[in-house]
Amino acid sequence: MTDSPQAPAPRRSPGDRYRWTALTNTTAAVFMSALDGSIVLIALPAIFRGVHLDPLAPGNIAYLLWMIMGYRLVQAVLVVTVGRLGDMYGRVRIYNSGFAVFTFASVLLSFDPFDGGHGAMWLIAWRVVQAVGGSMLTANSAAILTDAFPKEQRGFALGINQVAGLAGMFIGLVAGGLLSAWDWRAVFWVNVPVGVFFTLWAYRTLRETGRRGGGRIDWWGNITFAVGLSAVLIAVTFGLQPYGGHTMGWTNPFVDVLIAGGLALLAAFVVIENRTAAPMIQLSLFRRRAFTFGNLAGLAISIGRGGMQFVLIIWLQGIWL
Repeated sequence: MTDSPQAPAPRRSPGDRYRWTALTNTTAAVFMSALDGSIVLIALPAIFRGVHLDPLAPGNIAYLLWMIMGYRLVQAVLVVTVGRLGDMYGRVRIYNSGFAVFTFASVLLSFDPFDGGHGAMWLIAWRVVQAVGGSMLTANSAAILTDAFPKEQRGFALGINQVAGLAGMFIGLVAGGLLSAWDWRAVFWVNVPVGVFFTLWAYRTLRETGRRGGGRIDWWGNITFAVGLSAVLIAVTFGLQPYGGHTMGWTNPFVDVLIAGGLALLAAFVVIENRTAAPMIQLSLFRRRAFTFGNLAGLAISIGRGGMQFVLIIWLQGIWL
């Protein structure tokens, strides 16, 4: 008897290969963006010792708070805007630019040439730039996957992306402690080789597979949202600092003005979004129960995740500090 020849294994189509390339690259991007949101939290004491600044001294608490929340503030303000830019000018183009910006900022963060307040301001400023790049990555990675994967595989791909983001947030805490025990600059060095590799890979392999939506930017909506949210968070920053004879700053008139002004601008944002032809956020989507409850569930998960991070920060600080 002669064995019947086996059928050759089916080859993957170029489309299949591209899907997994897109998933690998965007998953790395989401992981890095999330990791950098938390990597400095455990490393902050070593970072401030490195720039010879006591963050708890009078007048220095703002440096500490902005090192913690500046990255997340910029991402919260910009993520919708850069997503819209991706729809208009190409998601891969904005995504690739974001990887380059993120990596460039990481290089400059690791070479802080100053000490004291100037050194802290250098770090805060380039963390903000890094957050701009991170926003460009986060906002467009899901859209790139949506374009690349068919409906039956899309949930799997987006789920992998979300898991990478969650992993990055918690791994960043541990990585920050380990790296800062060696050298505080290593907290920022770690992004550079990975960022360079994935930036070059993204420019080489990713391509536009979706259609551009055209349209325009809702400038007034973006401005009122960004300034309003920033004002409220800046007020919280000053509210947590001592003022006069009080341990907290909530009696500071400047804090009250910022909160009132920020809330007024956010109210104006809602009015603008309901009247403009091309809004930043389609508020009518909240009339759909699935959309509303999905976002509420996401908010609840984020609150729980934040609480878990807070406990981990205290526990890990007991190990490394």
